[in-house]
Amino acid sequence: MAEEAVDITEGLQKHVIIIHCPECDSYLQPPRTWLKAQLESKELLTFCVKRLKNLNKVRLVNAEFIWTEPHSKRIKVKLKVQKEVLNGAVLEQSYVVEYVQQEHMCESCSRVQANPDQWVAAVQLRQHVSHRHGARYRLLLSSRSHGVKFVEFIGKVAPVRSRHDKQLVSHDSKSNNYNYKYTFSVEISPICREDLICLPPKVALSLGNIGPLVICTKVTNSIALLDPFTLRHCFLDSDQYWRSSFKSLLTSRQLVEYIVLDVEIHVSSEVNVGGSKYTLADAQVARVSDFGKNDTIFTITTHLGHILSPGDYALGYDLYRANSNDIELDKYKGLNLPDAILIKKSYEEKRQRKRGKPRSWKLKSLDMEIDDRDREYQPSEIASMTDGEEVPSVPIEELLADLDLSEDEDGDSNMKD
Repeated sequence: MAEEAVDITEGLQKHVIIIHCPECDSYLQPPRTWLKAQLESKELLTFCVKRLKNLNKVRLVNAEFIWTEPHSKRIKVKLKVQKEVLNGAVLEQSYVVEYVQQEHMCESCSRVQANPDQWVAAVQLRQHVSHRHGARYRLLLSSRSHGVKFVEFIGKVAPVRSRHDKQLVSHDSKSNNYNYKYTFSVEISPICREDLICLPPKVALSLGNIGPLVICTKVTNSIALLDPFTLRHCFLDSDQYWRSSFKSLLTSRQLVEYIVLDVEIHVSSEVNVGGSKYTLADAQVARVSDFGKNDTIFTITTHLGHILSPGDYALGYDLYRANSNDIELDKYKGLNLPDAILIKKSYEEKRQRKRGKPRSWKLKSLDMEIDDRDREYQPSEIASMTDGEEVPSVPIEELLADLDLSEDEDGDSNMKD
């Protein structure tokens, strides 16, 4: 049989219907479990893989989102699988599964719709960040005091601004009793940990001329900022932030993987910020994606000198090829941007080495058939695997941790929650 005629994905599901609650943004995990998950989150990716039947016929190697569009009610996931065929040869093939969302309210949301008078206070949470598709949550509470306490709690763990309104529901003229419904709108700062920020000139001046390029190292009710070139650091409280309400220059979804070629520590350059230690160093790095293509090497200053050694891998922002239209950046005339800013050390290479011995067989692959919509898709150079924090793809072990692919007598695969 010719290799071109072998399709190891034959019999695998390519189209799956999933049930989605539009009110609380959760998905039905049969028979009755509802899972809350944001678009392109690792929770949603795990859920999508678990919904596939007959996956035990092949070995799942990788899974990632390639296209999501909320208004179309469709999610596309690219899967890479392997299977042993004739004469012990192992083929690898990629294919796309399209998930179609059917809208259906969960039990709790249905009860609220059936009896809207049972709640008194509603808290709406919003965070306008592009890499999370704008997180939105709505919480219904039985009293105004519960709503106030919840808003106060959110204000202790994140920089927020809020407002509240009330609406008259009923009025008893005999007893002079008024019934209101209260709505609290809470907006969370879009600044996230590991974001690269260009501070507005007025903010940088108020913070002692720090930056202007800084890294967000922690977010609580204040934002911890670190200058990776001088190790100067500061904290921006909620009021200070909302007076200027700037956005990030680059976010963790845009991190690129680098290999460290050489490191030279600066003398007496160690600081502790919020329990974390940083040390300045000069480092020579190269993009992993450049290997075999060019010999481009960057000499940069990094705050990770205490944990980086030659041969290590790190994730950082590629400013050498970045095409930024940031308004705040344009305000600094003559500002020289570094070629790269490293954010954290990557341990993925060590994980790969620990997963097993080198393959004793030669891996072959088949081309994936794609439709017209997918022809413009190009694999991203952004690193998909880091040290396990806020990444768009999920380690395959985590995807399969709770997945039972054994077949029952009818040939259908069983899944355990």
